[in-house]
Amino acid sequence: MSHPETPSSRPVAPAGGQSSTAEGFDLVLLGSGLGVYTLARAFHEQYGVVATVVTKVGIEPMRRSVTCEVLELGGSASDEDLVHRVIGLALERGGVRPQLLLANADSLVQLMSDHREQLEAHYVMPILEAEILERLSDKAEFARLCTEHGVATPRTEVIDLSTPRDEGWEPPRTELPFPVVMKAARTADMAGVRFAGKKKVWFLEDPEELTALVRSIATAGYAGRLVVQELIPGDDTAEGSITAYTDAAGRVTLLCSARVLLGEHTPDALGRPAAMITTPFDDALEQARGLLEATGYRGFANFDVKRDPRDGTWKFFEVNPRIGRNNFYVSTAGANVSRFVVADAIEHRRIEPVTQFDEVLYSLVPMPLLMRYLRDPALKRWVRTVARRGVRNPWTYPADGGWARRYARLVGLNHVRKFLRYYPKPTDSGF
Repeated sequence: MSHPETPSSRPVAPAGGQSSTAEGFDLVLLGSGLGVYTLARAFHEQYGVVATVVTKVGIEPMRRSVTCEVLELGGSASDEDLVHRVIGLALERGGVRPQLLLANADSLVQLMSDHREQLEAHYVMPILEAEILERLSDKAEFARLCTEHGVATPRTEVIDLSTPRDEGWEPPRTELPFPVVMKAARTADMAGVRFAGKKKVWFLEDPEELTALVRSIATAGYAGRLVVQELIPGDDTAEGSITAYTDAAGRVTLLCSARVLLGEHTPDALGRPAAMITTPFDDALEQARGLLEATGYRGFANFDVKRDPRDGTWKFFEVNPRIGRNNFYVSTAGANVSRFVVADAIEHRRIEPVTQFDEVLYSLVPMPLLMRYLRDPALKRWVRTVARRGVRNPWTYPADGGWARRYARLVGLNHVRKFLRYYPKPTDSGF
Protein backbone atom coordinates (compact mmCIF):
# COMPACT_ATOMS: atom_id res chain seq x y z
CA MET A 1 0.00 0.00 0.00
CA SER A 2 1.40 3.41 -0.86
CA HIS A 3 2.14 6.07 1.71
CA PRO A 4 -0.18 9.07 1.93
CA GLU A 5 0.87 12.58 1.23
CA THR A 6 1.82 14.12 4.57
CA PRO A 7 -0.10 17.13 5.87
CA SER A 8 3.08 19.14 6.27
CA SER A 9 5.41 21.03 4.00
CA ARG A 10 8.10 18.59 5.19
CA PRO A 11 7.48 15.26 3.41
CA VAL A 12 8.55 12.42 5.66
CA ALA A 13 8.28 8.70 5.00
CA PRO A 14 7.10 6.46 7.82
CA ALA A 15 10.13 5.77 10.00
CA GLY A 16 9.27 2.13 10.49
CA GLY A 17 8.22 1.43 6.91
CA GLN A 18 4.66 0.78 8.02
CA SER A 19 1.58 0.89 5.84
CA SER A 20 -0.70 3.91 5.75
CA THR A 21 -4.29 4.70 4.89
CA ALA A 22 -5.26 4.92 1.25
CA GLU A 23 -6.79 8.39 1.33
CA GLY A 24 -4.52 10.14 3.82
CA PHE A 25 -5.52 12.46 6.63
CA ASP A 26 -4.32 15.49 8.52
CA LEU A 27 -3.61 15.26 12.24
CA VAL A 28 -4.01 18.12 14.70
CA LEU A 29 -3.05 17.68 18.34
CA LEU A 30 -4.05 20.04 21.13
CA GLY A 31 -1.62 20.68 23.96
CA SER A 32 2.02 19.85 24.57
CA GLY A 33 4.31 17.69 26.68
CA LEU A 34 5.38 14.06 26.66
CA GLY A 35 1.90 12.63 26.09
CA VAL A 36 1.40 14.72 22.96
CA TYR A 37 4.92 14.09 21.69
CA THR A 38 4.48 10.32 21.91
CA LEU A 39 1.13 10.54 20.11
CA ALA A 40 2.81 12.52 17.34
CA ARG A 41 5.62 9.95 17.30
CA ALA A 42 3.13 7.08 16.96
CA PHE A 43 1.43 8.62 13.93
CA HIS A 44 4.73 9.55 12.33
CA GLU A 45 6.14 6.07 12.88
CA GLN A 46 3.06 4.31 11.51
CA TYR A 47 1.84 6.63 8.73
CA GLY A 48 4.54 9.22 8.07
CA VAL A 49 2.13 11.92 9.22
CA VAL A 50 3.61 15.14 10.56
CA ALA A 51 1.17 16.40 13.18
CA THR A 52 0.25 20.03 13.65
CA VAL A 53 0.39 20.75 17.37
CA VAL A 54 -1.67 23.73 18.54
CA THR A 55 -0.75 24.86 22.03
CA LYS A 56 -0.40 27.93 24.19
CA VAL A 57 3.23 27.22 25.07
CA GLY A 58 5.27 24.44 23.49
CA ILE A 59 8.34 22.53 24.61
CA GLU A 60 11.72 22.50 22.88
CA PRO A 61 11.78 18.78 21.98
CA MET A 62 8.58 19.18 19.99
CA ARG A 63 9.84 22.30 18.24
CA ARG A 64 12.85 20.29 17.06
CA SER A 65 11.08 17.02 16.27
CA VAL A 66 10.38 15.70 12.78
CA THR A 67 7.08 14.32 14.11
CA CYS A 68 5.25 17.65 14.36
CA GLU A 69 5.01 21.33 13.58
CA VAL A 70 4.16 23.47 16.59
CA LEU A 71 1.81 26.46 16.48
CA GLU A 72 2.27 28.38 19.74
CA LEU A 73 -0.37 30.94 20.64
CA GLY A 74 1.37 32.33 23.72
CA GLY A 75 0.82 31.97 27.44
CA SER A 76 -1.89 34.63 27.51
CA ALA A 77 -4.03 32.84 24.90
CA SER A 78 -7.48 31.73 26.04
CA ASP A 79 -9.21 28.43 25.45
CA GLU A 80 -11.39 30.20 22.91
CA ASP A 81 -8.22 31.29 21.08
CA LEU A 82 -7.23 27.62 20.82
CA VAL A 83 -10.61 26.71 19.37
CA HIS A 84 -10.55 29.58 16.86
CA ARG A 85 -7.02 28.70 15.73
CA VAL A 86 -7.90 25.04 15.25
CA ILE A 87 -10.98 25.95 13.20
CA GLY A 88 -8.95 28.46 11.21
CA LEU A 89 -6.39 25.79 10.45
CA ALA A 90 -9.06 23.50 9.05
CA LEU A 91 -10.45 26.29 6.89
CA GLU A 92 -6.97 27.02 5.53
CA ARG A 93 -6.62 23.39 4.47
CA GLY A 94 -9.95 23.49 2.69
CA GLY A 95 -11.27 20.11 3.77
CA VAL A 96 -9.38 18.24 1.05
CA ARG A 97 -9.11 15.15 3.26
CA PRO A 98 -10.14 14.06 6.77
CA GLN A 99 -8.93 16.18 9.65
CA LEU A 100 -8.32 14.21 12.86
CA LEU A 101 -8.31 16.18 16.13
CA LEU A 102 -6.98 14.66 19.36
CA ALA A 103 -5.90 15.91 22.79
CA ASN A 104 -4.14 14.31 25.75
CA ALA A 105 -5.18 16.43 28.71
CA ASP A 106 -8.45 16.27 30.64
CA SER A 107 -9.07 20.01 30.29
CA LEU A 108 -8.48 19.93 26.52
CA VAL A 109 -10.74 16.92 25.98
CA GLN A 110 -13.35 18.86 27.94
CA LEU A 111 -12.72 21.89 25.70
CA MET A 112 -13.27 19.74 22.61
CA SER A 113 -16.48 18.41 24.12
CA ASP A 114 -17.73 21.90 25.04
CA HIS A 115 -17.17 23.09 21.45
CA ARG A 116 -18.12 19.85 19.77
CA GLU A 117 -20.68 21.37 17.39
CA GLN A 118 -18.21 23.97 16.07
CA LEU A 119 -15.30 21.56 15.80
CA GLU A 120 -17.15 18.60 14.30
CA ALA A 121 -18.02 20.74 11.29
CA HIS A 122 -14.32 20.48 10.39
CA TYR A 123 -12.79 17.60 12.34
CA VAL A 124 -13.15 13.93 13.12
CA MET A 125 -13.18 13.77 16.93
CA PRO A 126 -13.34 10.25 18.41
CA ILE A 127 -14.16 11.30 21.96
CA LEU A 128 -16.95 10.27 24.28
CA GLU A 129 -20.29 12.06 24.47
CA ALA A 130 -20.59 15.02 26.83
CA GLU A 131 -22.87 13.27 29.31
CA ILE A 132 -20.56 10.24 29.58
CA LEU A 133 -17.52 12.51 29.85
CA GLU A 134 -19.19 14.41 32.69
CA ARG A 135 -19.92 11.22 34.59
CA LEU A 136 -16.61 9.42 34.14
CA SER A 137 -14.33 12.45 34.53
CA ASP A 138 -15.75 12.94 38.02
CA LYS A 139 -13.88 10.60 40.38
CA ALA A 140 -16.82 10.53 42.77
CA GLU A 141 -19.22 9.50 40.01
CA PHE A 142 -16.64 7.05 38.69
CA ALA A 143 -16.52 5.30 42.08
CA ARG A 144 -20.32 5.06 42.07
CA LEU A 145 -20.38 3.61 38.54
CA CYS A 146 -17.71 1.06 39.48
CA THR A 147 -19.87 -0.13 42.36
CA GLU A 148 -22.93 -0.25 40.09
CA HIS A 149 -21.14 -2.38 37.47
CA GLY A 150 -19.22 -4.67 39.80
CA VAL A 151 -15.81 -3.07 39.33
CA ALA A 152 -13.62 -3.11 42.43
CA THR A 153 -12.83 0.34 43.84
CA PRO A 154 -11.57 1.74 47.17
CA ARG A 155 -14.06 2.87 49.82
CA THR A 156 -14.89 6.45 48.92
CA GLU A 157 -16.46 9.50 50.54
CA VAL A 158 -17.21 12.85 48.91
CA ILE A 159 -16.84 16.39 50.29
CA ASP A 160 -18.95 18.82 48.25
CA LEU A 161 -17.66 22.42 48.24
CA SER A 162 -20.13 23.63 45.63
CA THR A 163 -22.85 24.46 48.15
CA PRO A 164 -22.96 27.81 50.02
CA ARG A 165 -21.14 27.86 53.37
CA ASP A 166 -21.95 30.08 56.33
CA GLU A 167 -19.34 31.83 58.47
CA GLY A 168 -19.07 29.00 60.99
CA TRP A 169 -18.73 26.25 58.39
CA GLU A 170 -16.46 23.35 59.25
CA PRO A 171 -15.36 20.56 56.88
CA PRO A 172 -17.24 17.29 57.47
CA ARG A 173 -15.54 14.42 59.28
CA THR A 174 -14.82 11.21 57.43
CA GLU A 175 -15.77 7.73 58.61
CA LEU A 176 -12.82 6.20 56.76
CA PRO A 177 -9.84 4.94 58.78
CA PHE A 178 -6.67 7.01 58.50
CA PRO A 179 -4.40 7.45 56.65
CA VAL A 180 -6.52 8.47 53.64
CA VAL A 181 -5.91 9.82 50.14
CA MET A 182 -7.71 12.91 48.81
CA LYS A 183 -7.95 14.50 45.35
CA ALA A 184 -10.24 16.72 43.34
CA ALA A 185 -13.21 14.87 41.88
CA ARG A 186 -12.58 16.62 38.57
CA THR A 187 -8.97 17.49 37.77
CA ALA A 188 -10.02 20.26 35.39
CA ASP A 189 -11.94 22.06 38.17
CA MET A 190 -8.77 22.41 40.24
CA ALA A 191 -6.59 23.66 37.37
CA GLY A 192 -7.02 27.39 38.04
CA VAL A 193 -7.08 27.23 41.85
CA ARG A 194 -3.95 28.43 43.69
CA PHE A 195 -3.06 27.82 47.33
CA ALA A 196 -0.09 26.78 49.45
CA GLY A 197 0.40 23.03 49.54
CA LYS A 198 -1.47 22.35 46.29
CA LYS A 199 -0.83 18.86 44.96
CA LYS A 200 -2.37 16.43 42.52
CA VAL A 201 -2.99 13.94 45.34
CA TRP A 202 -2.78 14.36 49.13
CA PHE A 203 -1.77 11.66 51.62
CA LEU A 204 -3.34 12.57 54.98
CA GLU A 205 -2.37 11.03 58.30
CA ASP A 206 -5.13 12.23 60.64
CA PRO A 207 -8.52 14.05 60.81
CA GLU A 208 -6.93 17.37 61.79
CA GLU A 209 -4.73 17.38 58.68
CA LEU A 210 -7.75 16.62 56.49
CA THR A 211 -9.83 19.38 58.08
CA ALA A 212 -7.09 22.00 57.68
CA LEU A 213 -6.49 21.09 54.04
CA VAL A 214 -10.18 21.12 53.08
CA ARG A 215 -10.55 24.53 54.73
CA SER A 216 -7.58 25.87 52.72
CA ILE A 217 -8.98 24.49 49.47
CA ALA A 218 -12.40 26.03 50.15
CA THR A 219 -10.85 29.40 51.05
CA ALA A 220 -8.87 29.36 47.79
CA GLY A 221 -12.15 29.30 45.88
CA TYR A 222 -12.41 25.68 44.76
CA ALA A 223 -16.11 25.00 44.26
CA GLY A 224 -16.10 21.37 43.17
CA ARG A 225 -16.13 18.09 45.00
CA LEU A 226 -13.26 16.38 46.80
CA VAL A 227 -12.89 12.61 46.87
CA VAL A 228 -11.56 10.99 50.04
CA GLN A 229 -10.57 7.34 49.70
CA GLU A 230 -9.14 4.61 51.86
CA LEU A 231 -5.43 4.11 51.37
CA ILE A 232 -4.73 0.85 49.57
CA PRO A 233 -1.52 -0.55 51.10
CA GLY A 234 1.58 -0.82 48.96
CA ASP A 235 4.20 1.39 47.31
CA ASP A 236 4.48 2.45 43.67
CA THR A 237 5.09 -1.13 42.53
CA ALA A 238 1.53 -2.10 43.54
CA GLU A 239 0.11 0.39 41.02
CA GLY A 240 -0.86 -0.27 37.43
CA SER A 241 -2.06 1.36 34.23
CA ILE A 242 -4.62 0.11 31.72
CA THR A 243 -4.90 1.75 28.29
CA ALA A 244 -7.93 1.08 26.09
CA TYR A 245 -9.63 2.18 22.88
CA THR A 246 -13.35 1.80 22.18
CA ASP A 247 -14.57 2.22 18.61
CA ALA A 248 -17.76 3.79 17.24
CA ALA A 249 -19.57 0.46 17.47
CA GLY A 250 -18.82 0.19 21.18
CA ARG A 251 -16.15 -2.50 20.72
CA VAL A 252 -13.06 -2.33 22.92
CA THR A 253 -10.33 -2.89 20.32
CA LEU A 254 -7.32 -2.18 22.53
CA LEU A 255 -6.56 -3.32 26.07
CA CYS A 256 -3.01 -3.10 27.38
CA SER A 257 -1.72 -3.07 30.94
CA ALA A 258 1.54 -2.28 32.67
CA ARG A 259 2.79 -2.56 36.22
CA VAL A 260 4.21 0.65 37.62
CA LEU A 261 7.73 0.30 38.99
CA LEU A 262 8.31 3.90 40.03
CA GLY A 263 6.05 6.94 40.06
CA GLU A 264 6.96 10.61 40.12
CA HIS A 265 6.86 12.33 43.51
CA THR A 266 6.96 16.06 42.82
CA PRO A 267 3.81 17.83 44.12
CA ASP A 268 2.43 18.65 40.66
CA ALA A 269 3.19 15.24 39.14
CA LEU A 270 2.56 12.86 42.03
CA GLY A 271 1.44 9.49 40.70
CA ARG A 272 2.67 9.85 37.12
CA PRO A 273 4.51 6.65 36.19
CA ALA A 274 8.22 7.13 35.54
CA ALA A 275 8.97 3.46 34.89
CA MET A 276 6.65 0.57 33.95
CA ILE A 277 6.79 -3.02 32.75
CA THR A 278 4.07 -4.42 30.50
CA THR A 279 2.25 -7.43 31.90
CA PRO A 280 -1.36 -8.66 31.65
CA PHE A 281 -3.88 -7.89 34.42
CA ASP A 282 -6.39 -10.50 33.31
CA ASP A 283 -9.13 -9.86 35.88
CA ALA A 284 -8.75 -6.08 35.76
CA LEU A 285 -8.73 -5.97 31.96
CA GLU A 286 -12.11 -7.64 31.79
CA GLN A 287 -13.50 -5.26 34.40
CA ALA A 288 -12.22 -2.31 32.36
CA ARG A 289 -13.81 -3.72 29.20
CA GLY A 290 -17.12 -4.26 30.96
CA LEU A 291 -17.23 -0.71 32.34
CA LEU A 292 -16.38 0.88 28.98
CA GLU A 293 -19.01 -1.14 27.14
CA ALA A 294 -21.67 -0.59 29.81
CA THR A 295 -21.24 3.19 29.82
CA GLY A 296 -21.24 3.69 26.04
CA TYR A 297 -17.64 4.90 25.98
CA ARG A 298 -15.86 6.10 22.81
CA GLY A 299 -12.19 6.72 22.12
CA PHE A 300 -9.09 6.33 24.25
CA ALA A 301 -9.21 5.68 28.00
CA ASN A 302 -6.55 5.27 30.65
CA PHE A 303 -7.32 3.63 34.02
CA ASP A 304 -5.31 4.02 37.23
CA VAL A 305 -5.45 0.83 39.31
CA LYS A 306 -3.70 -0.67 42.34
CA ARG A 307 -3.34 -4.25 43.56
CA ASP A 308 -4.79 -4.58 47.06
CA PRO A 309 -2.52 -6.98 49.01
CA ARG A 310 -5.33 -7.72 51.46
CA ASP A 311 -7.39 -9.64 48.91
CA GLY A 312 -5.25 -9.68 45.74
CA THR A 313 -7.77 -7.70 43.65
CA TRP A 314 -7.08 -4.72 41.43
CA LYS A 315 -8.88 -1.60 42.70
CA PHE A 316 -9.89 1.05 40.14
CA PHE A 317 -9.22 4.67 41.14
CA GLU A 318 -10.16 6.66 38.04
CA VAL A 319 -10.40 6.69 34.27
CA ASN A 320 -8.85 9.48 32.23
CA PRO A 321 -10.85 10.32 29.07
CA ARG A 322 -7.68 10.25 26.95
CA ILE A 323 -4.83 7.94 26.12
CA GLY A 324 -2.59 9.12 28.96
CA ARG A 325 0.84 10.67 29.27
CA ASN A 326 2.71 7.36 29.16
CA ASN A 327 0.96 5.91 26.10
CA PHE A 328 4.31 4.98 24.55
CA TYR A 329 4.39 1.85 26.69
CA VAL A 330 1.57 0.49 24.50
CA SER A 331 3.21 1.38 21.18
CA THR A 332 6.61 0.04 22.16
CA ALA A 333 5.02 -3.21 23.35
CA GLY A 334 3.86 -3.97 19.82
CA ALA A 335 0.60 -2.11 19.21
CA ASN A 336 1.15 1.36 17.77
CA VAL A 337 -1.69 3.35 19.33
CA SER A 338 -2.40 5.35 16.18
CA ARG A 339 -3.65 2.24 14.36
CA PHE A 340 -6.75 1.91 16.52
CA VAL A 341 -8.04 5.44 16.11
CA VAL A 342 -7.24 5.55 12.38
CA ALA A 343 -9.00 2.24 11.68
CA ASP A 344 -12.06 3.45 13.58
CA ALA A 345 -12.34 7.17 12.82
CA ILE A 346 -10.62 7.53 9.42
CA GLU A 347 -10.97 4.16 7.66
CA HIS A 348 -14.29 3.18 9.32
CA ARG A 349 -13.35 -0.47 9.49
CA ARG A 350 -13.54 -3.11 12.17
CA ILE A 351 -10.29 -4.56 13.45
CA GLU A 352 -9.65 -7.53 15.68
CA PRO A 353 -9.22 -6.49 19.33
CA VAL A 354 -5.61 -6.51 20.54
CA THR A 355 -4.86 -7.69 24.07
CA GLN A 356 -1.53 -9.53 23.67
CA PHE A 357 1.67 -7.51 23.97
CA ASP A 358 5.43 -7.87 24.19
CA GLU A 359 6.97 -7.70 27.63
CA VAL A 360 8.94 -4.43 27.69
CA LEU A 361 10.51 -2.08 30.21
CA TYR A 362 9.41 1.53 29.72
CA SER A 363 11.42 4.08 31.67
CA LEU A 364 12.17 7.78 31.85
CA VAL A 365 14.75 7.31 34.61
CA PRO A 366 18.28 5.83 34.63
CA MET A 367 18.48 2.15 35.57
CA PRO A 368 20.56 2.75 38.74
CA LEU A 369 17.88 5.12 40.07
CA LEU A 370 15.09 2.68 39.24
CA MET A 371 16.85 -0.22 40.93
CA ARG A 372 17.40 1.92 44.04
CA TYR A 373 13.62 2.01 44.60
CA LEU A 374 12.85 -1.66 43.90
CA ARG A 375 12.98 -3.59 47.17
CA ASP A 376 11.55 -6.97 46.16
CA PRO A 377 14.43 -9.24 44.99
CA ALA A 378 12.19 -11.19 42.61
CA LEU A 379 10.92 -7.96 41.04
CA LYS A 380 14.48 -6.67 40.63
CA ARG A 381 15.48 -9.88 38.85
CA TRP A 382 12.49 -9.62 36.52
CA VAL A 383 13.26 -6.00 35.67
CA ARG A 384 16.92 -6.76 34.98
CA THR A 385 15.94 -9.65 32.72
CA VAL A 386 13.56 -7.51 30.66
CA ALA A 387 16.04 -4.60 30.61
CA ARG A 388 18.62 -6.79 28.86
CA ARG A 389 16.35 -6.72 25.82
CA GLY A 390 16.49 -2.93 25.88
CA VAL A 391 14.98 -0.12 27.96
CA ARG A 392 12.31 1.79 26.01
CA ASN A 393 12.52 5.57 26.50
CA PRO A 394 9.80 7.61 24.72
CA TRP A 395 12.12 10.55 24.03
CA THR A 396 14.66 8.53 22.02
CA TYR A 397 12.92 8.41 18.64
CA PRO A 398 15.57 7.39 16.05
CA ALA A 399 14.10 9.73 13.42
CA ASP A 400 14.80 12.68 15.73
CA GLY A 401 18.49 11.87 15.83
CA GLY A 402 21.18 12.53 18.42
CA TRP A 403 19.55 15.50 20.13
CA ALA A 404 16.67 13.26 21.23
CA ARG A 405 19.06 10.85 22.97
CA ARG A 406 20.82 13.76 24.66
CA TYR A 407 17.49 15.17 25.79
CA ALA A 408 16.46 11.79 27.21
CA ARG A 409 19.67 11.74 29.26
CA LEU A 410 18.93 15.24 30.59
CA VAL A 411 15.40 14.17 31.54
CA GLY A 412 16.86 11.19 33.37
CA LEU A 413 19.34 13.33 35.29
CA ASN A 414 16.59 15.76 36.20
CA HIS A 415 14.57 12.86 37.59
CA VAL A 416 17.52 11.89 39.78
CA ARG A 417 17.55 15.39 41.24
CA LYS A 418 13.78 15.41 41.82
CA PHE A 419 13.67 11.97 43.43
CA LEU A 420 16.52 12.81 45.80
CA ARG A 421 14.61 15.90 46.87
CA TYR A 422 11.02 14.67 47.07
CA TYR A 423 11.34 10.90 47.61
CA PRO A 424 14.88 10.18 48.83
CA LYS A 425 14.14 6.57 49.76
CA PRO A 426 11.29 4.13 49.13
CA THR A 427 8.48 3.82 51.68
CA ASP A 428 5.84 1.19 52.31
CA SER A 429 3.05 3.54 51.20
CA GLY A 430 4.78 5.28 48.29
CA PHE A 431 4.19 8.65 50.00
